[in-house]
Amino acid sequence: MPQNYKFEGWLGHDASSAEGNMVWSEFEPKRWEETDIDIRITHAGMCGSDLHTLSSGWYPAPYPIIVGHEIVGEVVRVGSQAAGGHKVGDRVGVGCLADNCEGLLGSPNNDKDGKKKIESLCANCSSEDPAERNEQFCPHGLWTYPGPHHNGDKAYGGYATHHRTPGRFAFALPGGLRSAHAATMMCAGVTMYSPLKRWLGFDPAASGSDGSGSGGSATAQGKKKKKVGIIGFGGLGHYGVLFARHGRGVGAGYFAEGVEEGEALRLGAHDYLASEEGGKGWFKKYYGQLDLLISTVASAKAPIRAYLSLLKPRGTLVHVGNPDDGPFAIDPPGALVARSLNFAGSCIGSAAEIREMLEFAAAQGITPWVEERPMKEANAALRDLHAGKPRYRYCLVNAEAARL
Repeated sequence: MPQNYKFEGWLGHDASSAEGNMVWSEFEPKRWEETDIDIRITHAGMCGSDLHTLSSGWYPAPYPIIVGHEIVGEVVRVGSQAAGGHKVGDRVGVGCLADNCEGLLGSPNNDKDGKKKIESLCANCSSEDPAERNEQFCPHGLWTYPGPHHNGDKAYGGYATHHRTPGRFAFALPGGLRSAHAATMMCAGVTMYSPLKRWLGFDPAASGSDGSGSGGSATAQGKKKKKVGIIGFGGLGHYGVLFARHGRGVGAGYFAEGVEEGEALRLGAHDYLASEEGGKGWFKKYYGQLDLLISTVASAKAPIRAYLSLLKPRGTLVHVGNPDDGPFAIDPPGALVARSLNFAGSCIGSAAEIREMLEFAAAQGITPWVEERPMKEANAALRDLHAGKPRYRYCLVNAEAARL
């Protein structure tokens, strides 16, 4: 199949690119392998991870790089051995994960100096039941950017015209989802969906669409409904409220300046707390009442002890925000120990969870708050993202993109 298109995108050449100094340029994608597909990008969500990476906040970035791991577009080329059953013309989404040990085993890339890198699939990827797999923990998993791929080539993200990736982690999108919405679900959505499912026993098949809590954590077995708080009301946090509203949720707000209480309630939160405005006792209203807290706050200065005070005994605080300004501190440790509390983390979600989330969002008519920005304005949008202006997720749109 001839390639009659160029790969162009927003390249970051140094840490200043995080300040809106990316450069539009043609780039060379990974070498074509028959396990690959090419995607004409129509939509690319903007994530805080993009800023952390461009600035080398989490690790020294391998410049030049192209960020973006919330990708939606049209398949324009399919390799003869590509997993996923894709066809030219299909609309697909790509999230944070590009490949795993499944893409390494049995491929030429598994050979190093005459020896195999791996002999079998890892425990996270080997289950015969896809629902039992956790590919995001694969020791040979590859991020959508910056890679590298199994063949050693750099991986480039979604702030571009086209994306080349192994077919395994490109997901067919339900017809009921707009592309801009689906794009932002590929990272932000599943990052919140996965911990809700794990720690609340969230059952999408039982969920109602009226926000009454007829499903979710209140199952047919009559389990007591649980209360969940979402800390941080941005791109991730607003997804937490949208998904948690189908259970018994309390939206606990550690809100950025300018966020209004009405916005949280319109999204489905039953209540809100403004920690920045409530003084030292802001948490007293729900002291010891919540079963689960999910924090999206990516700052080592977050008031962890105050968050823990909101939990019931044996309650769980799950962090999905990953700070680059220092370690978390639980001081004193007795705040955790005395009431047998759990402090946990959660990283994106499995392939099965992504598929389940997309179907659930389409079936329930879940509508995230997404602001579309032209791809040509990516630098300005990046500066606005750093300033906390999105309400609540930006999505870059290529000029020729169909409005789906």
